[in-house]
Amino acid sequence: VQLQASGGGLVQAGDSLRLSCAASGRTFSMYHMGWFRQAPGKEREFVASISRSGSSVLYADSVKGRFTISRDNARNTVYLQMNSLKPEDTAVYYCAADRLPIGTIADCDYWGQGTLVTVSS
Repeated sequence: VQLQASGGGLVQAGDSLRLSCAASGRTFSMYHMGWFRQAPGKEREFVASISRSGSSVLYADSVKGRFTISRDNARNTVYLQMNSLKPEDTAVYYCAADRLPIGTIADCDYWGQGTLVTVSS
């Protein structure tokens, strides 16, 4: 599966952004989906994941209550709604897909190219 992330940009602290990740192919609903991020000089870290049906979600403590992951299997797309953004949310955000549930380890089968989110103070 090929993944194309979009929606990043430059925003101010407290603003909102919605990231999208479009997947190719007709088997999108067979994959668990996730978002990870990587800030300059840091390792890639888990942000959120969602099960194949969307019934189960998982969030990193740092984004819980501010970010919401969702998916539209009819549109082959997964979203990350980011509210109350903070400067420490600045990173390249990557979407990922895996046939197994996605946890906090960045070892997914498929990765998108990343979209940059910059939050100014």
